[in-house]
Amino acid sequence: MNEAIDTSMIDWSRAQFALTAMYHWLFVPLTLGLAVVMGIMETVYYRTRNEFWKRTAKFWMKLFGVNFAIGVATGLILEFQFGTNWSNYSWFVGDIFGAPLAIEGILAFFMEATFIAVMFFGWAKVSRRFHLASTWLTGLGATISAWWILVANSWMQYPVGMQFNPETMRNEMVDFMAVAFSPVAVVKFFHTVLSCWVLGAVFVIGVSSWYLIKKREQEFAKASIKVASAVGLFASLVTAATGDQSAYQVAQVQPMKLASMEALQDGSTHAPLTVVGPIMIPEMLSVLATHSMDGFVPGINDIMEGGYQLSDGTTALSVDEKIARGKMAINALADYRNARKENNSEMMQSSLSVLNENMPYFGYGYIKDKSTLVPNVDLMFWSFRVMVGLGVYFIVLFAVLLFLTWKKTCRVDNHNWLLYVGLWSIPLAYIASQAGWIVAEVGRQPWTIQDMLPVDAAISRLETGSVQTTFFIFLIMFTVLLIAEIGIMLKAIKKGPEDR
Repeated sequence: MNEAIDTSMIDWSRAQFALTAMYHWLFVPLTLGLAVVMGIMETVYYRTRNEFWKRTAKFWMKLFGVNFAIGVATGLILEFQFGTNWSNYSWFVGDIFGAPLAIEGILAFFMEATFIAVMFFGWAKVSRRFHLASTWLTGLGATISAWWILVANSWMQYPVGMQFNPETMRNEMVDFMAVAFSPVAVVKFFHTVLSCWVLGAVFVIGVSSWYLIKKREQEFAKASIKVASAVGLFASLVTAATGDQSAYQVAQVQPMKLASMEALQDGSTHAPLTVVGPIMIPEMLSVLATHSMDGFVPGINDIMEGGYQLSDGTTALSVDEKIARGKMAINALADYRNARKENNSEMMQSSLSVLNENMPYFGYGYIKDKSTLVPNVDLMFWSFRVMVGLGVYFIVLFAVLLFLTWKKTCRVDNHNWLLYVGLWSIPLAYIASQAGWIVAEVGRQPWTIQDMLPVDAAISRLETGSVQTTFFIFLIMFTVLLIAEIGIMLKAIKKGPEDR
């Protein structure tokens, strides 16, 4: 295929994967968030034997079940795309990337599938204790599933625990624990899962606010808001704390992502954090990126030109130098394979030495236009501010609602404006969630694996027309599924909790 067709096909493949991922992420956060809320409610029922809490838990379980089913369908399609549209990527690092996905499918998914059946159909068939355990284990299974998916994604952001094998021309895992428990994976897990709890809490608050506006199920709605606001406040505070740690890690291993998030062209020490427009917090960016007020934060131009000092004391290479060393690695690999065919051990050893020395820059050898190493700055800048701004808003919302629902002299239903705020916060939670993933994934471009494999080297050789066709098929199918889910959930909400 010629270059123009390749470029078009790459863009369509990226668009298809982004479409699937964004639709899938509409369902995952609500699954994880509702799992905690309904688990707490059933725990209260188990301890008090109050049928009110059983009725409340069963209502949220119903909405959880609808959302869970659609999420599974979109998730399966997402994983298949690694083999269909990104086969070079799957071949190059399949030994590493496939391991967490396999564990997720075998362990976590079957754990969810087993206990979700007991949770929905076992109320009158198993003991209250076993049913409570099944509810929590369903949520735990979903959370474990998220862990392994996030391990795989974190490895793409920060590849560790592997070694390139010139014999097979593949990266192979040499340290499973380094992959499974890398610092980036641990922080990403807590930040992502706790943000899902935030979304679930906002969803419960929004639906409960609707009941209070309609003067329906008031005891149920107030109790649900009380539980959700407590979960949401805890989760939002932990999300903010892990976000700080995540920013520090990004500064160390993905400096271009951080520079794009801040639209920082030229770096400096004592760097201020831009809030919006001319509003800045002095020295805050240096604190976030280096945990020091006088730390140097490189800008986009610095990263492209190199020459600044890294945290390990070495000097940063320019992009041109990295590209040159990447090409040296690619040529050394070709020389090694030719020498191996000729059984020239001396040439093999020499080529292998050059390859190992330049392997950290291997991916740069495939970069044709160095301007592609800069992500979409405007999209990154505003997505980051939407995510952080809404995160602060949710902290305030949860704190206010928690105060009103727990203080006996105050009643949340006396503040009709606040109920409408709670209701209309539901779409804001989804916007914040999607904005977070835009920052994470767009900021990594043009890499599928940071500094190792660019997108145009990871793609399958497909016809552009076939990718376009499947894009629109998925768009229609996912939209229909989303509309169906919203319709079923709205019907269940209008019906309300089951009668005693």
